[in-house]
This record gives sequence, C-alpha cells and structure tokens, in this order.
Amino acid sequence: MSAVPAKPTERPPEPWRQRLIRSLLYGRNVDRAAKARARVGLAILAFAMVYTLIGGRLVMFAIGADAHSARRAASQEVVATARPDIVDRNGAILATDVKASSLFGEPRRIIDKDEAIELLTATVPDLDEAEVRERLSSRKGFVWLKREVTAKQQQDIHKLGLPGIGFLRENKRVYPTGNEVAHLIGLVNIDNQGIAGMEKWLDNQGLADLHRAGFAIDRLQKPIELSVDLRVEHALRDELFKAKEKFHAKAASGLVTNVNTGEIIAMVSLPDFDPNNPKEAHDPDRINRLTTGVYEMGSTFKAFTLAMALDTGKYGLDSLWDARGPLHYGKFAIHDDEPKGRFLSMKEVFTFSSNVGAARIALSQGVEAHKAFLRKMGQMERLRTELPESASPIVPRHWGDLNTITIAFGHGIAVAPLQAVMGVSALANGGLLIPPTFLKRSEEEARAIAKRVIKPETSDKMRYLMRLNAEIGTAKKANVPGYYIGGKTGTAEKVVNGRYAKKKVLTAFTAILPADKPKYQLLIMLDEPQPLKETYGFITSGWNAVPTAGNVITRIGPLLGIEPRYDLPPADRLILAASRTTQ
Repeated sequence: MSAVPAKPTERPPEPWRQRLIRSLLYGRNVDRAAKARARVGLAILAFAMVYTLIGGRLVMFAIGADAHSARRAASQEVVATARPDIVDRNGAILATDVKASSLFGEPRRIIDKDEAIELLTATVPDLDEAEVRERLSSRKGFVWLKREVTAKQQQDIHKLGLPGIGFLRENKRVYPTGNEVAHLIGLVNIDNQGIAGMEKWLDNQGLADLHRAGFAIDRLQKPIELSVDLRVEHALRDELFKAKEKFHAKAASGLVTNVNTGEIIAMVSLPDFDPNNPKEAHDPDRINRLTTGVYEMGSTFKAFTLAMALDTGKYGLDSLWDARGPLHYGKFAIHDDEPKGRFLSMKEVFTFSSNVGAARIALSQGVEAHKAFLRKMGQMERLRTELPESASPIVPRHWGDLNTITIAFGHGIAVAPLQAVMGVSALANGGLLIPPTFLKRSEEEARAIAKRVIKPETSDKMRYLMRLNAEIGTAKKANVPGYYIGGKTGTAEKVVNGRYAKKKVLTAFTAILPADKPKYQLLIMLDEPQPLKETYGFITSGWNAVPTAGNVITRIGPLLGIEPRYDLPPADRLILAASRTTQ
C-alpha cells in the first residue's frame, strides 16, 4: 500500500487586529528590512545628541561647580544665621535682625583681577588691597571681600559692572537700645553667633544646632522674653551715671531684683559698651562687675551674721554683745568706726554697723557653723545663671577663727554682687533662697525651685532691722517718703599691693521695698568714690551709695507699680507687731 504524501501545513489566517497595526506602522508593500535600518540609525542619532548635551553640561558644571556650590552654601548660611528677637518683659525690642548686604568674589570668573582690585579699593577705601589681592588670587570658587557694606557702597560697586563680584543678603544683629542693656544682652560676632551675655546663652540652648541644620529661619523663631524692664533699666543707669560723675568714682553698678521670683528687673554696670560696636566690649574696664567681678562686700555681710545667730533661737533682738573696746585676736585688733564704748544690743550692732559686735556674734556660733550658714545662703560656690559670664567666690583656703571674725563684717571673702543679692533676698522674702534668673518667672515657678534657708520669723526680724536702719541708722538718706524702705550699708576697703587702703573703698547699699512686705531689692555699688565738700570729707556708703539709691527709688517706685503709703507706723509696730500676731 503506497504512502499518501502529507499536505503542507497551512499558516493560520492573521487576525485582523494585527493586520491593522502592521499596516499603520509599516504601510503596504514596504521593504521592512530597509525601514528597520532607518529606525535604528535614527535611534543612534538621538542617543548621540542626548549624550553630547549631557557631556556639555558636565563640562560647564566642572568649570563653575565650586563657585555655584560656594554661593549656594553661603546663601544657605545667610538663612541659617537668623536669630530670634530678644524683648524685655513688656515687649520692647532689645535685639533684632536686619538684612545687610555683604560683598563676595568668585576668583575663577574674574577676567582682569588687577583692574577689579584697583576699582574695588577705590570705591571702598576701607578695603585692604593686599588682603583683597590675596583672596581674589586664590583657587577658591567663592571668597568674602567685605561683610556688611553700606547701601551706597553696594550701588557704587554695581555701577562698576565687574564680572565675578556680587552681593549676598545676610542677617545683621542690631541693638536698638545701645548701651542700655549691654552687659545683659551681650553681643554676636560677624557671623551672627552669640559670644557673650544672653546672646551666647541663646546659642547654648540649641540655636547653634539649628543653625548647623539649617532650620533656624526667621519665620520659625519666637521672641525671647526677658525679665528685665527697659524703663527701670534706663532710670537705674541714668542715676548711676550721675553718681559716678558726681563722686568721681572709678565705676558704678546696680541691680533691681524681684525678691519673690528671683527675676532680674534691671542690671547696670558702668562703664559699659555699645554692642553695636563690638570693639568696645574688649576693654577690660568694661566687664560686668555684678556677675564677672567678685568683691568684699563689707558690712552688707553683717546681715548674714546676725541672721545666723537669730535663726538658732538662742539670741533675740535685745541680746547684748561686748563692744566696750576693740576685739583683739593675736596681733590683730578689730575696731569700730564709731565706737560706743559699751555693750550693744543686736539691734544696735546692725544700726551702728559694729564690726566688734558682728565679730563676737560670729565667734559665738563657731567656725564650722559660720561656714555652713554661708554655704547654705549660696555664698561659697559659683553662682550659675543664664549669663555665661560668672566668677567663683574667693574664700579662705584655711578657715580659722580670724577668718570668721573678719568675714562676719564682710572682709576676707569676695563674692559676685548678684550672689550677695540672692542671699539678702532670702533674708527678706520669708527665708526662701531663689536662684536669680534673667527670664520671666512666676511666683509659683519660683517656689517650686526655692530652698528654705532661715525660719519665717527670722526673716521678720531681719526686715525689722533693715527698716530700723532706714529710720535711725546709716540708711536714712535713702528713706524716700511713702516707700517704707529698709536696707544695709557696706563700705569695704580695697586691697592694694596686699594691704587694705583706707582711702580706696567700695561702697554698697542694698535696699528692700517695701520693708513690711518686700517685693523688690535694689543694690547700688560705687567703686572708689571720692570725698566731696557736701559729704564733709567722708567716703563711706551712707554719703554716696545711699543717697544714690534714694534717687533711684524715687524714679523706679512708680514704674514698679508700688503705690506710696504715708504716715505708716515705725518698724517695731508695723513689722514686729505683725510678726507676733502671725506666730
């Protein structure tokens, strides 16, 4: 049986959809091989053009990358150095940013550097030619030529039409109040970074980190509210300036604090400086004497000595102390400026400011108790506040009986004045030691961090003694009618060449107001005041620091909202009587 030949396999008919697509793409009766070659060539040409374009851009970036990246980095830096406004407790601006133009150069884009240098130095005379030449001759893509040029300088340089020379807008810190709060606010450097005062504290609180991350921009920053009152600050500075001139003092300083919150309401140290002119800040005579300086505070320390004894409960205001003559210790003899030649009560030791009486009171407590009390009052260790500038107290390395004798009346230990003010506030406010602050703080917040250091009844007695001192003692010249002030004077001889100089003194007066229920404390200090005819040749605190305080109280009392009260009873009836009824 013969085989039947197989039929050739027939291709299945092409679906109509594929025929339609093939017709649209290639048309009918077209050589598909030629068409494919043409399309491949077109694709090669397109890729070649794309890569040529990319290569050209890469060459351009290679030429100007440094300049552009540097300019972009500088532009980002401009945003990053923005700082928040600093305002006083009433919203008055103490520090703010303004925009200022800075001149830069791109050395690689400058065609004729000699011409550029000549024109720039002629237009801006304070440009150093050698420095400009050095910077424009570098291989860098971006260099600063002058920070913070004036608007006229910017306009004149624009007219020169120099390629590779341009401007960037930067944040410049300005201080509208000038010298008023210089030591408190501090200042910034050319890059808008805080280098002193609250400006430096601001950077230490994280602003510097935000700068580095690029997040510290204007719209994200809220003003920093301080506790200072610019009105009180102005009045205090004005009166201190007058006193410095009148008594020919080397320096003058003052503080106003809230005794119940620890807030610094005003702080002035003369001579001061203008933070808009940073060069002045480097003068060593312009330090902040209230936090950076440490001084022997003289008889103001007698307040601590008496409070120490009264707080034990073993002694009262009428306890007697032998002040019939000098107190001898070895080869040393302690004298009173105005000896009474008799026993003095605790009240008289305070109002007569008896060195002998204070020394005997301290000796009765013993060296260790004396040291422990001053440590408890915050006088033995460095005081820390928001201000970075602070100094450690100078205390005896070996503290014996003689040290206790002299420290009892404020010699032999040196503290920052703000430190002493903190301790006196505790004596006046009911016995609570509250750390000072330059930021706003409520009484509730203050109580949460306060530490009780003396009994409330001891505080009552100290307020009584301070008021009595204004009525009949050394503080009478600050007894402004209506404000019922109390206070303690202090005159400390300065150490010159290792010896105490009787004619070079530091006078101080610390006042509380009102004495029956204190709200504020005022400290006035004059460094080396000179005798005047009207002071009868005296240079002690009662003749200079005390009347200065009276002038300040007259001006700031209304600003602090203290309403004058007249015809008030004396201290024994208003303060002590009220104390007895509450016990």
